[in-house]
Amino acid sequence: MKYRAPTSIDEAVELLSAHPGAEVFAGATDLIPQIQGGRPEPSLVVDLKRIPETVRLEAENGFWRVGAAIPAAVLTAHEGLTAAFPGLVEGAGLIGSDQIQGRATLGGNLCNASPAADSVPPLVALGAEAIIVGRGGERSAQVSEVVIGPSATSLDQSEFITEFRIPAPSRGSSDAYERFIPRTEMDIAVVGAAARIRVDGDGRCEEAAVVLAAVAPTVVEVSAASGILEGRVIPHYSGRDAFWDELGEAVVACCNPIDDKRGTAEYRRKVAQVLARRTVVTAARRARETL
Repeated sequence: MKYRAPTSIDEAVELLSAHPGAEVFAGATDLIPQIQGGRPEPSLVVDLKRIPETVRLEAENGFWRVGAAIPAAVLTAHEGLTAAFPGLVEGAGLIGSDQIQGRATLGGNLCNASPAADSVPPLVALGAEAIIVGRGGERSAQVSEVVIGPSATSLDQSEFITEFRIPAPSRGSSDAYERFIPRTEMDIAVVGAAARIRVDGDGRCEEAAVVLAAVAPTVVEVSAASGILEGRVIPHYSGRDAFWDELGEAVVACCNPIDDKRGTAEYRRKVAQVLARRTVVTAARRARETL
């Protein structure tokens, strides 16, 4: 196995095109353990971290541009990004240990294509767009379109993600992410949930998105959530509010979980309802605080 660290997009595309068995990585925090676990070694690995476009982090023209190869530790330490997207930073901050945080990236977390990836639900909830390059040039895709199944993406062999473009939050908008794990840290989510809420001047929900992880082969958006939540002042959770039952039913309808050592399918459905409620309440509170 050979290693290359190109310093430009064109060089990286050329390497991938010339070596059909090559693989890219943005952090290698999943690739190396997978090889050690018996996955066949690629003929060439291409490290993206020396390409300037993949480590860019800036806000411009109504968007945040977040490089696909920026270490999670950099994202969680960035005050501007944390203020804009606290839920996304929460998700990024849950990827592995402190040591892993120094290498792990949003691009790697997405393209590893795990249904339980912690940073993917917030990206989907925020309407993030992935900028993809390859032999055919540059294209864009919604983050929700990149992963098509466990360990499978829609990218072809020469393609990789350079950055994510996320619409800057408007006044009265914020997000949140939570997950449930069996241990206190460094584990894979039994269920994860992200929410993005936008409220008006009276604190009434104008726009809502709820996205779940680890309850289906890919992350799933609860499409009915917007219709249930919009027009309401979202309070702290109370079983007396009937719309929480509606949201819970919509969450369950989106779930297609498996039974495994971390939890049964039925358990995951119940946890998903709880986390969806919690993230909606947190995102709504944060949104009101920006008014």
